[in-house]
This record gives sequence, C-alpha cells and structure tokens, in this order.
Amino acid sequence: MKISELNNYQAKPFLKWAGGKTQLLNDLEKQLPIRIKDTKIIKNYIEPFIGGGAFFFYLMNNYKIEKSLISDVNKEIIVGYLTIKNNHIELIENLRKIQSNYLAKTEGERKEYYYQIRNEYNKNILTFNYQEYNSSWIVRASQLIFLNKTCFNGLFRQNKKGEFNVPSGKYKNPKICDDINIIAVNKALENTEIKICDFAETQRFVDAETLVYLDPPYRPLSNSSSFTSYSKEGFSDDDQIRLFKYYKELDEIGANLILSNSDPKNHNENDNFFDNLYNKFSIQRVKATRMINSNAQKRGQINEIIIANC
Repeated sequence: MKISELNNYQAKPFLKWAGGKTQLLNDLEKQLPIRIKDTKIIKNYIEPFIGGGAFFFYLMNNYKIEKSLISDVNKEIIVGYLTIKNNHIELIENLRKIQSNYLAKTEGERKEYYYQIRNEYNKNILTFNYQEYNSSWIVRASQLIFLNKTCFNGLFRQNKKGEFNVPSGKYKNPKICDDINIIAVNKALENTEIKICDFAETQRFVDAETLVYLDPPYRPLSNSSSFTSYSKEGFSDDDQIRLFKYYKELDEIGANLILSNSDPKNHNENDNFFDNLYNKFSIQRVKATRMINSNAQKRGQINEIIIANC
C-alpha cells in the first residue's frame, strides 16, 4: 500500500468483538448533539467501556476530537491498546512471525500451537505486570490478537480466574497480522489517554463539553446465559444500577451521553429493567444482528436499546 493510500485508510477495531457496534454506527451517530454534527468537532470524548472500539474509531475517522480518554476494567484489552500506541512496529513484527508460523502448519499442528499459546497466555496472568508498561506487553498483546483471530467464533471470553477460555477455531487463512490497520489504529490513538479503571473513575474527567459513550457488558438475554462473560469481573444488575447513577450524575454536569445495551424484552416482553431505570431519558430500540451465541438457533435479529440525553 502506498503512503497516500495509508493516509486515507480508516482505523477499525483490531479485535473481533462480540456485541461490537459496527452495525449500529448510523443509529449511534444520530444521537449526537446538533452542534457536534454541524461543526464535526468533539471537544472531549470519553468511552469507559472501550471493548473493540468501533464507535471510537468511527468518530476518530469522521470528526475532529480535541481530547479523548478511553478505558476499560478489562486489563487485557488495555494491554492491546497501549501496545499499539507505544510499540506498534514491534507488535507488527511479532504478529508477522506468529502468522507465518501458524499458516505453515497442518490443521492438527495449528490446534496444538493454539493451545500452546493459550496455556502460556493464561499461565502468565498471575505474574504479568499490568501496572507498568514494558517490552513484555508486546508479547502479551501479540498473543491476545493471535488468540482472538484464531479462536472459535472470534470471541473474547474469560472465566472467573481471568483465563482466556475460548477453544480453537478452524480458519483456512486467518489474517492474524493486519499491519495496515494497526498503523491506522496507532495514529488514531496518538493523542488519546488510555486507562485501566472502573467506569466510575472517569467521572472526574467529564465536564459540560464532554461526549460520553457507554457500552457496558450486555445484560444476558436469558437468566441461563453465561456465554457472554467477556470479563472475569462480570457486570451484574447492581452494576447496571451503579452505572445508571453515574449516567444521572454526568447528566447533571451537562455532559452529552449515549448508552447502548441489549434489550431484555427480546427474552421477556415484561422485563422493564432499563425502561424503569432510564425513564427520564430518550430510549430507542434498534435492530441488530447477534451472530455469537452458544445456541446457533438463537442467532439472528434482535432489538438493542440506545439511551441518550442529547
């Protein structure tokens, strides 16, 4: 790719992400305040559940963001973001080696290699230094991206110990090293502050000129659903209520807020959990296609909710 083409390349999520917002970008953009739509300028942007970052990258590609902060309580995701920001060239070199090694193997050897990397990745959880950035982050980010690109269904899922527990997938030619996108993501993150923290800790960075997008771990579509546990911390109804209080406090500050979540009415039409919590705010239901579910028959179109104060 020529430099001119690279400059025009738009960054996109570097991880496959269940519940990612790529298909809802137009619906989310409609919720932006008129002044942002008109000027194409966002003074301050905060996203406390960054996940795959689809909306963040979309805004970076299409708006001028003067100041931004992204965060997540999931340490592994932030390892990926900070590594791309700090050492994207070294990360690309690592991923190229992994990709070359993986693609040269037979199907059986690929499976064995996958579990070798996964075991090493999980083994290092207890000793890995998540507080101080160093060269070991490049190795861990490489393993994270490799596992995400070659695991079953492209999931990111952890058990209660924080271990990556998705089985191996079967892909003929997976793109483990998307070097062009990693370069674009690095550019998008250049002036972005990145933190490992609980969403509540971001409140001190919010003022009346801030746009906050909240995309918390989704409330399960059914009481028996544990397939969407993407973080060892989990996110209970008590956490959802704590998030609502945060949302309300930010609204009082004067910030512009957009929140998305699964619609519990997909499973139970009488479940008014979010309708009752956010009854003073605008609640819209939009169609989305959820393709990741342990039961293939339950994949397909569902409603998701978007809650805004704009």
